Formats: sequence, C-alpha cells, structure tokens
Amino acid sequence: MVTKTIRNETSWSISGHRKNPVPSSLLISAVSQLALIGGAILGIAVLLGSILPLSWRGAVAALSCYGVVTALVVASLPRHAPHHSFGLANSVTLTRASLTALLWGILAELLFGNVLVLDFQVRWLLVFVATAALLSDGLDGWAARRSGMASDFGAHFDMEVDALFLLVLSMLVYATGEIGDWVIASGVLRYAFVLSGYVRPQMAMPLLPLWRRKIICVLQFTVLIVALARIVPTAAAQMLCLGGLALLCYSFAADLIWLASKSPSQSIEQARCQRRSKLLH
Repeated sequence: MVTKTIRNETSWSISGHRKNPVPSSLLISAVSQLALIGGAILGIAVLLGSILPLSWRGAVAALSCYGVVTALVVASLPRHAPHHSFGLANSVTLTRASLTALLWGILAELLFGNVLVLDFQVRWLLVFVATAALLSDGLDGWAARRSGMASDFGAHFDMEVDALFLLVLSMLVYATGEIGDWVIASGVLRYAFVLSGYVRPQMAMPLLPLWRRKIICVLQFTVLIVALARIVPTAAAQMLCLGGLALLCYSFAADLIWLASKSPSQSIEQARCQRRSKLLH
C-alpha cells in the first residue's frame, strides 16, 4: 500500500488520477495547442529540409519525439485539475518540448543520415535552438504562478521536458567527436534515478523542491551549449562538461541519501506541505 502511494506521488502519468474526468474545455484547449505546435514542427522541418541536406529520418525522429510528449500530456491531463484550460505556462513548456523534438530530429540525421555534417552552420543552428529552449525554462513556472494556474501536471511536465532536453544535448555534444561518451551520462542520470525507484520503492518518494537542483540543471544546460558552440578550446569544453557532470552526480547522490534516510510517510508529508506552499506563492 505504501509503494502504491509513493508511485502515485512521483509518476508523471498517474493511473489513480485517470478516474477523474477531464473537463471538455481542458481537453479541447490541450489538443488544440498540441496540434498547433505539432504543425509548426512539421513546417519547420520542411523549411530546414530546403536549406540543409536532410532526409526523412530527421522529420520522423522529431515527430516521433513530439508524439511521445503528446501521448503523455493527454494521459496526464487529469493532474491539471481543477483548471479548465491548458494555460500559458504549459504552452511555454510545450514550445520547449517542440524545440527539443527538433534537436532529436537533427541528432537522428547526424547519427543515421550519413549526409548532414556538423559544420559551422549546423552547429550554430543547434546552439540557437538549444539557447531558445533554455531561455524558455523558468518562464513556465513564473507564468503558472502569475496566472494562478500552477498544478502538479505542470510541474511534472516541465521536469520531463527538461530531462529529454538534457539527454539530447548531451548526445549532440558527444556527436561532435570532441567530448568522450561519458558526457551522455549527464542525460542518463535522471532516468537512472527514476529507475532506482522501481528497484527500491523508497527511492521513488517525492523530493522537496530545492533551488540546488534547478541551478545545477541550468549550469549543465549552459556548459553543454558552450561545448556545442565551440567557443572555448576543446580541453576547456571537456573540463566544463566534466565539472557539470560532477555537480549532477553530487545533486543526485544528495537526493538518494536524503530519500534513504526518510520513512515513506515522513517524506510524502513533507513534500506535500512544500508543494502546497509553492503553489500558493
């Protein structure tokens, strides 16, 4: 019973919330936003195909990534209750998800297309898209609190998009051939952390919201973009990426130690109190 409670608190797509009906206005609002931004991705993919040597692989990868996001959003909408519209904040997060999907498309071309080359033009296109995605991070939370539309759904949506963004950034940096394959650990760590919760349920208990995680996450985004842009020597980029990875390891280790020291009921109650306070302020 405790395990079930823990999973319901931490999983993004919650079976326990699906029995609550989604207001038709919320469903229409969300689906229209998803369709609009999905169409924009397709349009941008066609535009990029006219100026870069892209194959069908990039478009398929980008749309597949966005399709996964779409399915998870629709399945998790009950957690956005009691709101009746998707809201500006979630639209900002969805825009960041679309930019992330485009990055996955370009990565697929680099890895499997055998045509696209990571030259100066492509590098700076990637840097532009990644920087736009990074700058949008933080705006969604502010917009949610400003509009009074903060929700558990929005917080988890933001977190999952960040994880997907970090993973593709780390893989793009590795694709440059200038940083070792160890850099991919930056994007894999979060998924390993989630997996630990399935192996040992206590590790899936909710965490207290801390600025430490946010700051380290933004720092790692930044150093990966710097490495991608090649604006510092290769040796310096390697050191920056290694330092960012070390900070991520420290952050996840601190959370694991904290979770291991708490009882399930104690951790859940503390996190609920912190979440209520955050939503109200």
